[in-house]
Amino acid sequence: MIDKEMLEIFVCPQDQSPLRLADEELVAKINRAIAAGEIKNQGGQPLTDRLDGGLVRQDGATLYPIIDDIPVLLIDEAIPLDQIA
Repeated sequence: MIDKEMLEIFVCPQDQSPLRLADEELVAKINRAIAAGEIKNQGGQPLTDRLDGGLVRQDGATLYPIIDDIPVLLIDEAIPLDQIA
């Protein structure tokens, strides 16, 4: 779990907008799409590993994955959320 104080520090590395924790429903949708082989990261690579959670950009367009309780704040690793139905 990410500490609330740390969450206030994290910003999107692409546009510097605030990030918020993804809700469980969104993470579950992404994990189902990963299991079905239907989702790619911003770098174009298909995702194969389940996410523990995510940080969503303020505009709701992008999610940065949390893997093993570590946020991955790399632009190419971000997940464009327009792929999620």
